[in-house]
Amino acid sequence: MDCYTANWNPLGDSAFYRKYELYSMDWDLKEDLRDCLVAAAPYGGPIALLRNPWRKEKAASVRPVLEIYSASGMPLATLMWKSGPVVSLGWSAEEELLCVQEDGVVLVYGLHGDFRRHFSMGNEVLQNRVLDARIFHTEFGSGVAILTGAHRFTLSANVSDLKLRRMPEVPGLQGAPSCWTTLCRDRVAHILLAVGPDLYLLDHAACSPVTLPGLAAGVSSFLQMAVSFTSRHLAVFTDTGYIWMGTASFKEKLCEFNCNIRAPPKQMVWCSRPRSKERAVVVAWERRLMVVGDAPESIQFVLDEDSYLVPELDGVRIFSRTTHEFLHEVPVASEEIFKIASMAPGALLLEAQKEYEKESQKADEYLREIQELGQLPQAVQQCIEAAGHEHWPDMQKSLLRAASFGKCFLDRFPPDSFVRMCQDLRILNAIRDYHIGIPLTYSQYKQLTIQVLLDRLVLRRLYPLAIQICEYLRLPEVQGVSRILAHWACYKVQQKDVSDEDVARAINQKLGDTPGVSYSDIAARAYGCGRTELAIKLLEYEPRSGEQVPLLLKMKRSKLALSKAIESGDTDLGEQGLVFTVLLHLKNELNRGDFFMTLRNQPMALSLYRQFCKHQELETLKDLYNQDDNHQELGSFHIRASYTTEEHVEGRVAALQKAAEAFNKAKNDFAAKATEDQMRLLRLQRCLEDELGGRFLDLSVHDTVTTLILGGQNKRAEQVARDFRIPDKRLWWLKLTALADLEDWEELEKFSKSKKSPIGYLPFVEICMKQHNKYEAKKYASRVGPEQKVKALLLVGDVAQAADVAIEHRNEAEMSLVLSHCTGATDGVTADKIQRARAQAQKK
Repeated sequence: MDCYTANWNPLGDSAFYRKYELYSMDWDLKEDLRDCLVAAAPYGGPIALLRNPWRKEKAASVRPVLEIYSASGMPLATLMWKSGPVVSLGWSAEEELLCVQEDGVVLVYGLHGDFRRHFSMGNEVLQNRVLDARIFHTEFGSGVAILTGAHRFTLSANVSDLKLRRMPEVPGLQGAPSCWTTLCRDRVAHILLAVGPDLYLLDHAACSPVTLPGLAAGVSSFLQMAVSFTSRHLAVFTDTGYIWMGTASFKEKLCEFNCNIRAPPKQMVWCSRPRSKERAVVVAWERRLMVVGDAPESIQFVLDEDSYLVPELDGVRIFSRTTHEFLHEVPVASEEIFKIASMAPGALLLEAQKEYEKESQKADEYLREIQELGQLPQAVQQCIEAAGHEHWPDMQKSLLRAASFGKCFLDRFPPDSFVRMCQDLRILNAIRDYHIGIPLTYSQYKQLTIQVLLDRLVLRRLYPLAIQICEYLRLPEVQGVSRILAHWACYKVQQKDVSDEDVARAINQKLGDTPGVSYSDIAARAYGCGRTELAIKLLEYEPRSGEQVPLLLKMKRSKLALSKAIESGDTDLGEQGLVFTVLLHLKNELNRGDFFMTLRNQPMALSLYRQFCKHQELETLKDLYNQDDNHQELGSFHIRASYTTEEHVEGRVAALQKAAEAFNKAKNDFAAKATEDQMRLLRLQRCLEDELGGRFLDLSVHDTVTTLILGGQNKRAEQVARDFRIPDKRLWWLKLTALADLEDWEELEKFSKSKKSPIGYLPFVEICMKQHNKYEAKKYASRVGPEQKVKALLLVGDVAQAADVAIEHRNEAEMSLVLSHCTGATDGVTADKIQRARAQAQKK
């Protein structure tokens, strides 16, 4: 353990810092890093180098080369730069490379050098050119800040949702600031800049002077600034050689260190660990690296070659032409276990396990010492935690073996933390491999989350490893394997050297019916790559027709889309209906004749379109019936048109005439005759309105007759009845009802005596009683036939006479009916009379 701490460097009394090698770089750089524009993404991300940037001493004919490498130096992409001069490079949170040009245009490239998009930072930037630029990260995404030749700042806090903000002018700024940086405070991006001995903070509304609390006197200029990874702390390097460290709110000073070097550093970045009370800054010059904090002494390293610093969540990555290293504060658990002469429970447990492997009795002594202090659970937890922070697998195994050894002597130690750490370390060791080149630490991995890590493996096209991790962690298929296979398929369709048939077959064989995979999404990617036939083949594997149709329409395969929509069964007439959507698309795309011919071949679609036309496009519906020689439906169309679209009688009659002709062609004699009768009725009603006034139009024949009777036009009513062959029984009913409504009892009596009633006289009784006229009703009750006599007498309230008639008829049903109408003492005699008649009938 003493040897293990050989690379530990103390910073004061409370913290140690160590630097270890991540990779031996084998990227064969032809130029020094100082001659390149460099950008490295955090969380073990890729490195971008733009060789031969626009420098006066370089030949104008030499084209720059943009190269992208993994963190281990494995080449990912190389492309000749054919655009304008680049001022700055930077990586977004999604690992897209942002290249800020001198004209303010930002080009966005993927991890493999594929061009994604571009955007401009505005006309003012274009006119004044870009002097300097920064790519920064906020909780909203990745932003770009620009310093123009007019010494004004423009920024966008999120390049995915571009909203440019022109920052206020800085008073007295005649040249470029000595240093500047972006700062995120209160969810708003600010710019902090130095002008001589003064600091200014810019937001969207104002330029505010800033004073650093406790800053040493004599500062005439600020040479470098650095904001911590979490944007909570700020460090500035002054021309006096002092480094001031404090909070980003400018309210508190943490410390101030005199490094005795006045030359401006190449880089200055924060190096701090989450939840650590220690704060340190790493400063780099040409050949010197210095770690300073709240301690009188610093840690210094000699740099043998040009190096570049990459701030991380829990440390700093340092890479050069030959090596890639990681500098960080030693975690507490590791410090407790490995520091010299440590008696921490984790240190004793590690020694106990080593002695146990040697079969030494000292193992028991160490173990007893831990148990006597009751610190065995703490010792196991310390070893598990320390294993997570170790980079080398051998030391991870040693610490986990110690933890496993200690667990054996505990009754109820939960295994979750141990199992989870084993899983996490297996994943971390896999992605740290040289060929993968993602040197995440345990803290970075937990901050990044497994889903983001899987996304980054997919971006690097490391599909097998991503799938193995999903299967190892037993992630749900929709979140894990299915999602990765979908990404693989989207990449597969971009391989244009493979035939459409082979690509479609390979994708189907690999994906099958995997849940969560959408073949339509893959087909859309194929179509976006210009492979329409491949997209159609892939859509054949999509089980949901609703997913096939939109893309088929987009690809101008409307007839195929119509077939798929009909197969789906989604025949809703609303805008969301699938077949309806395709029909409207076809209507706009094809000429009228071709559209109708297409519908003829699809009966369901034709039926649906007819329903639509009935509500929206009547003329189109008529054209459809004409083209199909559907005379029956054409006749019905004209009938509806006569009532819905025509206002004048002449127009309605003309529409009915067309309907009658259509029905004759359809050999529907009944419909044709009924239509002709309606035409006669309309003409008659028009004449009646002209002669008599009142309203007759649109009444039925019966209502027309009734209206005439009510108007005293009995002869006209009878004439209409004869003309339209209304049966006598129906006419009598109509006249009876109308005269009763008029209460013209005299005319009603004359009418009843005009000839023998074809409907009998019981209706007369009923109608009179309905009008509450018992007197008139009794007149007709005596004329009612024997079979209905009892009912008529009961209607007029003559129960006694009804009883006599029922007894005379000897009809059991009639006697029961009379009995049901007998109420109280008044009808008691009648009831007894019926009962006696019943008894006599039963004796016989």
